[in-house]
Amino acid sequence: MRHRIFIAINLPEGVKKQLLDYQSKWPELPVRWVKPENLHITLAFLGYLSDEELLEILRITKEVALRNNPFSINLNKICYGPPKKMPPRMVWAEGEKSNELGELQNDLENSLFSVSIKGLKEPEARPYAPHITLGRIRQWEFRQIEPEERPVIDEDISFVFGVNSIDVMESQLKRGGAEYIILESTQLGKF
Repeated sequence: MRHRIFIAINLPEGVKKQLLDYQSKWPELPVRWVKPENLHITLAFLGYLSDEELLEILRITKEVALRNNPFSINLNKICYGPPKKMPPRMVWAEGEKSNELGELQNDLENSLFSVSIKGLKEPEARPYAPHITLGRIRQWEFRQIEPEERPVIDEDISFVFGVNSIDVMESQLKRGGAEYIILESTQLGKF
């Protein structure tokens, strides 16, 4: 069996609730909003993996988590994403880049791609930018809105939360949208 796998930081319930409040701010925007339980920060998208490959990913993720200490993330802006993409594809919350997050993401990517796993999707070429997808814009409908009538989405926020674990997740594509399942959660740092 093949599994669609990614590694993520899941958000505390309080932060999810704060972010969800913004989804109702732009009712005229043609967007499919992300369900609250699906809000997360992706560290690495790995693609479709076999059961054996998944076991190797779980082992590597655990090793990486133990090498990295807990840290905090500050979400500082809600805007269109990706940057400079027109028309935009998403509404998202951006996080500040931090040394700890960058080191965790680099360690994870280097460790995952240093082993030979056939199904592994190649890492992104662009630099890592932490973000949370709040909604996916329906492109065709967005293009029908006159440019000067499109809502401006540029909100400064400050939602800080601690990151104590990382999660290996499975994405199951369903008719109503993707459903994400935590396969294994691993605490950061040595205890």
